[in-house]
Amino acid sequence: MKLLRYGNAGQEKPGILDGNGNIRDLSAHVTDISGDMLGDDQLAAIAAYDINSLPLVEGNPRIGPCVAGVGKFMCIGLNYSDHAEEAGMEVPPEPVLFFKATSAICGPNDDVEIPRGSNATDWEVELGVVIGKEAKYIAEDEALDHVAGYCVINDVSERDFQIRRAGQWAKGKSADTFGPIGPWLVTRDEVPDPQELPMYLEVNGERFQSGTTQTMVYGVAHVVAYLSQFMSLQPGDIISTGTPPGVGMGQKPDPVYLKAGDVMELGIEGLGSQRQTTVQG
Repeated sequence: MKLLRYGNAGQEKPGILDGNGNIRDLSAHVTDISGDMLGDDQLAAIAAYDINSLPLVEGNPRIGPCVAGVGKFMCIGLNYSDHAEEAGMEVPPEPVLFFKATSAICGPNDDVEIPRGSNATDWEVELGVVIGKEAKYIAEDEALDHVAGYCVINDVSERDFQIRRAGQWAKGKSADTFGPIGPWLVTRDEVPDPQELPMYLEVNGERFQSGTTQTMVYGVAHVVAYLSQFMSLQPGDIISTGTPPGVGMGQKPDPVYLKAGDVMELGIEGLGSQRQTTVQG
């Protein structure tokens, strides 16, 4: 299934895509696409509905973040061997964890704000993993059973804030609109192997990132199991799993960063695409 949320910011309704790519309204059956609706039983109940009998959503409504009420927005750094190389950094011996503020979350096609004082706002297409049931001290071979599904994430980053302003990376990762999520939450039954997903990102029509989840250093199952050793993962939590090469910081001979009016387009095979215009914050 491809689940989504549509409508004005803060007033989104739950929806599902039908076989023709049309949005059908789920609000008569579920209150929202949030953690309490992402367990196997709840998803099975949604799958049992006659989708074509659900109300058709007319027009082209705004698409909101595909998950509501995210508790933790976790990110894995330097998780693609080729991206670590372009950053001039060694592949870490264990997954590198940092957090984005949940206030950074926005819809997949909402404008992205360049923060005041920023000279180095950058892009990162990433595979998002949405937790469906609690994971605590789990083994790698059971990790994917705790995943509700997957989505596209743009891990927008301000590199000067991240690297040169001292402290942890969160300062460069958490500005408002720095976490576009969606358009859909694609349930795990439609993604037989999360390590076989091509992904891309373009800025103003020029392709900068063209990669695949095959080059992840630490795969999805490993990351979920690993994080569960340090904290419980709760339904609705999101893990952004790292980016392939081609970020603005890594361009040669000089970095390329976003400016107001730029357009980012990005996507992952089977998970949909995003399109954001940058504006000055």
